[in-house]
Amino acid sequence: MKVTQEKLPASQIGLEIEITPEITQQTYEQVIKNLSSTVNIPGFRKGKVPRQILLQRLGISRIKAAALEELIQDGIQQAVKQEDIQAIGQPQLRSSFEDLINNYEPGKPLTFSAAVDVEPEVTLNQYTGLQAQAEEVKYDPAQVDSVLEKERQQMATLIPVEGRAAQIGDVAVVDFQGVIAKAEGDDPDAEPTPIPGGDATDFQVELQEDKFIPGFVTGIVGMNPGETKEISAQFPDPYVNQELAGKPAIFTVTLKELKEKELPELDDDFAQEVSDFETLEELRKSLEERYQKEAEDKTKTNKQEALLAELLKHVEIDLPGTLIEQEVDAMLTQTAMRLAQQGLDVRKLFTQDIIPQLRERSRPEAIERLKRSLALREIGKRESLTVTPEELQARVQELLEQYTEEDIDEERLRSMVENELLSDKIINWLLDNSSVELVPEGTLSAQDETAAAATAPETEASSSEATAESEVEG
Repeated sequence: MKVTQEKLPASQIGLEIEITPEITQQTYEQVIKNLSSTVNIPGFRKGKVPRQILLQRLGISRIKAAALEELIQDGIQQAVKQEDIQAIGQPQLRSSFEDLINNYEPGKPLTFSAAVDVEPEVTLNQYTGLQAQAEEVKYDPAQVDSVLEKERQQMATLIPVEGRAAQIGDVAVVDFQGVIAKAEGDDPDAEPTPIPGGDATDFQVELQEDKFIPGFVTGIVGMNPGETKEISAQFPDPYVNQELAGKPAIFTVTLKELKEKELPELDDDFAQEVSDFETLEELRKSLEERYQKEAEDKTKTNKQEALLAELLKHVEIDLPGTLIEQEVDAMLTQTAMRLAQQGLDVRKLFTQDIIPQLRERSRPEAIERLKRSLALREIGKRESLTVTPEELQARVQELLEQYTEEDIDEERLRSMVENELLSDKIINWLLDNSSVELVPEGTLSAQDETAAAATAPETEASSSEATAESEVEG
């Protein structure tokens, strides 16, 4: 069999395959023989149908098509094996099947073209001495105070208040009824429209502005127990109920009872109540260490992301369609599994109409993920970076001990862990051989926003020009 190779875009190899006359004749005869023994033709027993009758009843085109399918499938498989091509995915026929049927003559050579995807070549123009900027996330001691204060608020005791008006921080028990405020031009004699779910009895609300729609809490502040008052408020836009979004409202509120929070002391007893620590100092130290590590981890992640983004500027990879589709499949599968774990019905979310849209939206991220992983793998090869058996076994054992009650495929786990450890090792090597400048948190995001704002007018102008051109051409 004669095979000619051709390099194609998207990491494909084109194959021009020539089948010998002997094979085209043998395959054609074998197809007729097989059909003769399987096709039911009235008046003839299976296997006893005369050749001419079979050809008349089935038609030459149908028999040629059946023979061609075998010739093409076998021809591609043999060509890939003969040329020692490491193909991925399913081969594609490049020739027109209809043209092949018209031109196919048993006993004469058959030539057709096909294409197979192969692993892409990775061109690394630079991967050492890279320079990038990343935001540094610093530990904020106020985080500890905030957590402790939140715990205090949750453990607060409510004490009835007498002899003063409501103030921010109190807890009020109220009855209220709400209606949509009339707009200018509305019939003044018409009954006001009640707000759906906008009434309650003995409703307990903490007097913090973010606890209710704007204006409601502010209106209660200054009221005394037993007092009834009309309070103007406005639903935010956007709002959960779109029919109420942005609309003004009037609430008739009766303040029935007022309470204030009595917070527990920040002491060792408090620490024992909210944690497993004996002293407040130990609890504080634990929280400090946790948030310090979180800040360090976020900074390291920022450095890695910045470095990988810079690396991709120096990488050239012509990705085959097969790998992209496989990566999209993997991403959608991961998303479906995550949603299912949250108790959502994946079948209702992943409908036949929405799946093509999801696939298309996932392609850019799939391409970036592939480029990253392939670039890292290439760097690992060049720098002979590997995971030792001891490193792999230690991490696998650690995970097995964490998930003792789950049925885990250990071989699959080992493969996943090895890939994860190798990627970490390669990224750390890149960090050691590159320069990442740390800048204050928010610096880069502010620059991105400024750049986006600067290009917006230009984009709008270009859009206007394009619209004008289309109108003139129309």
